[in-house]
Amino acid sequence: MMELQFSNAWQKMLEKMHSWLDSIVLNIPNIIIAIIVFILALLASKYISKLALRLMDKTKLQLSMKNLISKMVSMIVVLMGLFLILGILDLGKALNTILAGAGVVGLAVGLALQGALANTYAGIVLSYIKHIKFGDWIETSDYEGEVVNIDLRAVTLKQSDNNLVYIPNKLVVESPIKNFSTTSQSRVILDCGVGYESDLRATRDLVKKTIISEFDAVQNKDEVIFLYKEFGDSSINFETRFWIKSTSAIEVAKAKTKAIIAIKEAFDQNNINIPFPIRTLHFPDKVAITNEV
Repeated sequence: MMELQFSNAWQKMLEKMHSWLDSIVLNIPNIIIAIIVFILALLASKYISKLALRLMDKTKLQLSMKNLISKMVSMIVVLMGLFLILGILDLGKALNTILAGAGVVGLAVGLALQGALANTYAGIVLSYIKHIKFGDWIETSDYEGEVVNIDLRAVTLKQSDNNLVYIPNKLVVESPIKNFSTTSQSRVILDCGVGYESDLRATRDLVKKTIISEFDAVQNKDEVIFLYKEFGDSSINFETRFWIKSTSAIEVAKAKTKAIIAIKEAFDQNNINIPFPIRTLHFPDKVAITNEV
């Protein structure tokens, strides 16, 4: 009895395999056509993607947005080729099943990838707006650097030490952005202090003269803002401001360093003191200080 059942099962399996083989042989022309269509779809996607880039070169869109649109066009062409292949292979029922399940799968994937989808949407927004573009020097989310890439996941900043920082797009969109490249000039702000015995008017004139001599972008004293701020614990503190012809934060830092060196040398030559923090303690005459072990 067992042998008879095994023989029947074996016979049915052979018949099924023969039917599959017959189906494959009958569909060989369709399979060949489907392979050709798939190859043509891949080639067409690359060509149309390059054509879209060339057409968008005439627009004012950012490079990141152009790359995004070209990739989306390429994906659409490939998807159209896949749908055509399913029709050639007479897999219409399978196509309907795929489309029916796509909604459920899409909902599940959307819930699981909320953060990734938020970064993707933010990347599209950043690629479209004009406030950030490649080459800009920006400060956002406590990081500062040059924008070298904007993709669907993160904004890549190249810092002054050549390290790369990848900031999720969502954080960039939701955080304040300071763009140093929106104007052709940057302001240098320098804080310092001088001793209480200093001639304040002479100090002010000396600082302005020093800044003018060190920086070609500063033409006269009116372009240097000098403000005394407060009577400090050990010094009278002041702030000086001037503009340089640069939009890079690293150039602002270099200009500030140059100004500090020049002002210190000028103060030394004119006997102007930059005091250290000093704290004086006064004891009553009757207080006795003893050392006890």
